[in-house]
Amino acid sequence: MYEGPVQDLIDELGRMPGIGPKSAQRIAFHLLKIPTPDAMRLSEAITRAKERVQFCQRCFNFSEHELCLICSSASRQDGTLCVVEESRDVVAVEKTQEFRGRYHVLQGCLNPIEGIGPEQLRVSELLGRIDGEQITEVILSTNPNIEGEATAMYLARLLGPLGVMVTRLASGLPVGGDLEYADELTLGRALEHRRAVE
Repeated sequence: MYEGPVQDLIDELGRMPGIGPKSAQRIAFHLLKIPTPDAMRLSEAITRAKERVQFCQRCFNFSEHELCLICSSASRQDGTLCVVEESRDVVAVEKTQEFRGRYHVLQGCLNPIEGIGPEQLRVSELLGRIDGEQITEVILSTNPNIEGEATAMYLARLLGPLGVMVTRLASGLPVGGDLEYADELTLGRALEHRRAVE
């Protein structure tokens, strides 16, 4: 629709997850409208991140160093491993301030339709950490969708024979939510995993 670099910019932005054609166009026009130093700062930040950020050699979270801040921290509890799909999930769990153990980032979830099997994930590295780090509990914190559930079930079958306790994040109703707005799956999970009132 547009010519040359404008269309190239829109096309590249449109390749990013969650950005459709209209959003890509809106972002492109914003970038073209802002002062050049502001656009260059963004460009430099992207370049710097691509040059300096790598995957942690232990947990596969993003890191500027061989080991991320969590893996290199002496204050974290060893023995408990929280398995998540993506690095953004580490941030979500950390915001709760309830988990003090270590993480393992799978870098995705099983999705046969998109050709993502165990070989494309960090499954073998996870299995290698169980004995190597004396892990006693693995918390499967994959997303509560079809792919996340399939991934959790697959990992549970692999981890069970290794003598490690395998747990799954509880799922159910959100705090402050109304029953009438809960979908059947969420409400069913809440009933299935109900607990005694103390």
